Amino acid sequence: MIDLQLLDYLETYLTPQRKARFDAVLPNRTKHFTVATEDVYQLHNTSAVIRSCDVFGIQEVHIVEERNSKRIDREIAMGSQKWVDLKRYHTVGDCVNNLKDNGYQIVATTPHHNDQVLADFDITKKSCFFFGRETEGLSQAVLDVADCYLKIPMVGFTESLNISVSAAIILQDVTNKLRQSDVKWQLSEQEQLEKRLDWISKTLKSYDEIVARYYQSK
Repeated sequence: MIDLQLLDYLETYLTPQRKARFDAVLPNRTKHFTVATEDVYQLHNTSAVIRSCDVFGIQEVHIVEERNSKRIDREIAMGSQKWVDLKRYHTVGDCVNNLKDNGYQIVATTPHHNDQVLADFDITKKSCFFFGRETEGLSQAVLDVADCYLKIPMVGFTESLNISVSAAIILQDVTNKLRQSDVKWQLSEQEQLEKRLDWISKTLKSYDEIVARYYQSK
C-alpha cells in the first residue's frame, strides 16, 4: 500500500506545473492496451514507439531482444522512457506467456490471410500489439501464437510503413475509440497512486534523501 502521507509530503517538492501535469496525464493512462516490439534493429525505431506510447497514454511497453539488445536511445525518446514502464525479454516465448497470463490477446500487426483492417478492430478486448523487425516483420513464433492479425489499409505503391509510423497510427485510432467507449480502461486508483509515486521518484533529484528525512522526522 502507498503511504499517502509520504505522497502528500513528496508533492510539496514538485513545482505547481509538474503536479498539474501529473494530474492531467494520470487519468488518461491505460494498461488495457499495450505494445510489444520484436528484435527491432534500428534503435531510433524502438525509441519512437516508446514515445508514441507515452503520447497516446499506453503505460507499458514490452521489448523482445533475442538478437538485438541495445540501450534505449534517450535523445529520440525525449524522456518518455521515464514515464512509460519498459519490460524487457530475451525470448518471444517469455514475453507472450507473461502477456497471456495477464489477460492480453496477442495482435500481430501484419498482412495475413485472416487479418482484419484497423477500422474493424474490437477495442473491448485487452490487447498487445506486436510490431516486428524493420525488414523481416514479425517472426513465425509470434505469428503462430497470435490471436488475431491486424493491418493498416494502404493504397500506394509502398507496401509497408515504418514500425514507429505504424504504431502511432494504430495507437491513435484504438485509444481514441477506447476513450469514447464504456470499457473500463483507466488505471485503478491504486495503480495511479503507485505510478504517481514512481514519477515523483524520477522527477526529484534528491528523492532518497527527502524520503529519509521524512521518516526521520516521524
